[in-house]
Amino acid sequence: MNPNALYQSPSLRRIECRHAHDALMQRAGAAAAEWAASLAGQRNDPVLILAGPGNNGGDAFEVARLLRQRFFDVRLAFTGEADRLPADAAAARQAFIASGGVTSAAIPDDVRWSLIVDGLFGIGLTRAPAGSYAESISTANRLAERDNCPLLALDCPSGLNADTGVAFAPCIEASHTITFIAGKPGLLTADGPDCCGEIRIADLALNPADEVEPDGHVVTLADFASHLKPRRNNTHKGSFGSAGILGGDRSMVGAALLAGRAALKLGAGRVYLWLLDADAPAVDPIQPELMMRRADTLLETDLQALACGPGLGRSPEAVQLLEQSLQAPVQLLLDADALNLLAEDSRLEGYLIKRAAPAILTPHPAEAARLLGCTVSDVQNDRIKAAVELASRYRCHVALKGCGTVIATVNRKIWLNSTGNPGMATAGMGDVLSGLIVALLAQNWPPELALLAGVHLHGAAADRLVAHGVGPVGLTAGEVIDAARTLFNEWVAGTGKL
Repeated sequence: MNPNALYQSPSLRRIECRHAHDALMQRAGAAAAEWAASLAGQRNDPVLILAGPGNNGGDAFEVARLLRQRFFDVRLAFTGEADRLPADAAAARQAFIASGGVTSAAIPDDVRWSLIVDGLFGIGLTRAPAGSYAESISTANRLAERDNCPLLALDCPSGLNADTGVAFAPCIEASHTITFIAGKPGLLTADGPDCCGEIRIADLALNPADEVEPDGHVVTLADFASHLKPRRNNTHKGSFGSAGILGGDRSMVGAALLAGRAALKLGAGRVYLWLLDADAPAVDPIQPELMMRRADTLLETDLQALACGPGLGRSPEAVQLLEQSLQAPVQLLLDADALNLLAEDSRLEGYLIKRAAPAILTPHPAEAARLLGCTVSDVQNDRIKAAVELASRYRCHVALKGCGTVIATVNRKIWLNSTGNPGMATAGMGDVLSGLIVALLAQNWPPELALLAGVHLHGAAADRLVAHGVGPVGLTAGEVIDAARTLFNEWVAGTGKL
């Protein structure tokens, strides 16, 4: 099994149908019970299990039966209709009762729980839970907080859309999630990480990639490891390309400086900054290696890659310079105001689509909404769909930034990035990402791999800082640059994992 493969609900249903005569529910119950027993603590401790009206409820009945065999004090709450359960779930319920288990509709409030197991809905939920199920979810969250006990979700926290990561209200706030057969994208993006806690995959002795093509993948070091090569001794600065940054209008020069510093410290041989602010400094006193240029000299320099947008602004000059950049035969990344200008001007869109090679777009949700002509809520309600639409419409590789950045390529490949933390929700982080990616482009990385590596490295560097006590509160974009350089060199040396 490939643990980094991701499947959406329709694909998972096809896999389940092909194995309808296998004991998948029993395998799921056994895998979940094993983890549940380790989370619950001592035998005879009370465990609350919530069973729903479908096959997820059947998984819960299996877990309950197996935990009873281990002498846990299992209390199972089931408010569905037994005669309407699917066949496998009904059989699991009957097996639980035959073993001496008892079900009740009410959740006891006078017990101190050692573990709560959520088996209400699992994947496939597309609307908010209602009635007694909504009450059960709210009660489970309250009791887990009151008793400071683990809350284990089976397959997917009830109330979370496993395909999109949108959490309905209410939604289980799990501390642990065991997901079956393969990973699901909704566990890793939008609300998913907040609702799932620690995630484990139980493959149920299946290898789904042998049967159904994955809908996406989690970005890992292996995806771009082939380009993490030590530098040869016989090289010079020209060996590692020239990267350019276009931006830095009045009051926004810092954005271009952050991007330029990131590009320099990720190994671009030369880094040029074209700044629109007429009063911009002629030298960066922090990083004097950066070469400052007047914006009207753009493209007079031979570049391998250009990032347009950090602090660009929306002036007529910015429009003119962006138009020149779109028509230039250079690898191109568009971010920030370059994206906003693109959304406002169909001419610029035409230049982008007609480019010989795909560009890279790195929008946050509001910028993506402007590009697609929809609302931010529309984007966030299905981040994967939005990223794919952007890649298709603009014929570009796209990184839709946010919790669980979604990467979509021109050829409709999908990746989700799992690195990063809330400390990155601060000004300048996107500028640093632009600099990291354009540095790799300048060093002749294929655009798709430069995007994957840049996004993954950006988040991993921030995670490294937090692990060492720098943030998440107060983490700054500039701090990520040196951490990214250190980590990237560890990757090249084969000594760094994250």
